[in-house]
Amino acid sequence: MQTAINKFKNVCVSDHPILQHNLATLRNKNSSPEAFRNALGRIFQIVFFEATKNIVLEDKQISTPVADTVCKVYSKDSTIIFSPILRAGLSLADEAVKIIPQAVVSHLGMYRDEKTLEPVWYYNKSYDIQFNPKTSTIFLLDPMLATGNTLIAAIKNYLSLNVEQKNIHVVSIISSPQGIAKLEKEFPDVKIYTASIDKELNANGYIIPGLGDAGDRIYNTK
Repeated sequence: MQTAINKFKNVCVSDHPILQHNLATLRNKNSSPEAFRNALGRIFQIVFFEATKNIVLEDKQISTPVADTVCKVYSKDSTIIFSPILRAGLSLADEAVKIIPQAVVSHLGMYRDEKTLEPVWYYNKSYDIQFNPKTSTIFLLDPMLATGNTLIAAIKNYLSLNVEQKNIHVVSIISSPQGIAKLEKEFPDVKIYTASIDKELNANGYIIPGLGDAGDRIYNTK
């Protein structure tokens, strides 16, 4: 997969043609909720395959109809955890579990205070799951990386559970340069995968040109 050149050290931006075509559907304000969701799923799969390329594998002996052989499978010592940021991240988690159904899904609920632009917690499932923080891989799923404040809170949550930065991956669809810069400064070993780094944030913390409110467009509540 090719990646677009960007100034950030730990950011992978895909420029796949299928992704670019579907990105136009996401940005178009006249796209129906169904068209929006379908395009989002296609884009996420492309970005997600890049984000998961370093998942730990181990050898496993299996028997085909004609012979025994050794294959590569997910390591049983490394838990794969999808952690969607509610509510928009749910749509990404739905796509992710189709690809890796063995993964654990750990929901994080936060909403953004529209005055302070800071996240407000209302749900956290990560404390209820059993996993080895040293060998597990966390994928934080959120369509929009805007101010970065919500994802910073999510990363700090997993760091408090003794997960190492290098085992945490952010998967987004649209990102702002300001949000990425904030994450890179605070967490230099966290990798970010996205479909686009847009121009800027406006005064209200929305990405420009962006695509509007991802949650509203996914769930047709705009």
